[in-house]
Amino acid sequence: MNPTATLVLNNGKSIVIELLPEAAPNTVNSFIFAALNGVYNQHAIERIVSGNWIDMSYSAFHNEKAKYLIPYESQLHPEIEPLPSIAGCVCMGGYDELGLSGCEFFFTLRDCPEHRGVYPVFGRVIEGIDELYRLEKVKTKPITDFPYKNVEINEPIQPEIIRKVEVDLKGFKYDRPIKLPSQVLPKCWAMEYR
Repeated sequence: MNPTATLVLNNGKSIVIELLPEAAPNTVNSFIFAALNGVYNQHAIERIVSGNWIDMSYSAFHNEKAKYLIPYESQLHPEIEPLPSIAGCVCMGGYDELGLSGCEFFFTLRDCPEHRGVYPVFGRVIEGIDELYRLEKVKTKPITDFPYKNVEINEPIQPEIIRKVEVDLKGFKYDRPIKLPSQVLPKCWAMEYR
């Protein structure tokens, strides 16, 4: 039985994710590590791109515990065929040659074949998909000083808060994630940014 994670939002509603360790083992380990260390708790969702995705953070949650990169799953597990990124999936974000984010995950609102093998699918929404479609429609404002060009950033005007993330490991233990050695980190992770 796969582990699950429940995102409890500030409106009292929840989004329940089934984690998929057989599809993206190190990415799942990283998400669990972050959740158990409270990285996601009391965090305002930072990016909504209607029709595309809802990105929980691009700032590593302004949390030092979240500021690490992990290898792409294809480097660690070339034998695993990556899952297709379809609406309702949960993917981990990445930074090209720097590697995957250890913690910055997003929900897809459409099928994204361009993500396959790049942003690993490590979970799928099993309850609360209606909350994603509600979030997609909240009023947002554009962020224009983002340090990377050609990236659309829309922040909710009224903060949408992840109150907490509860993880049910179904009685199993999960390893700490394999992290990349310290190196140049994404520009948008700088605490002085914003």
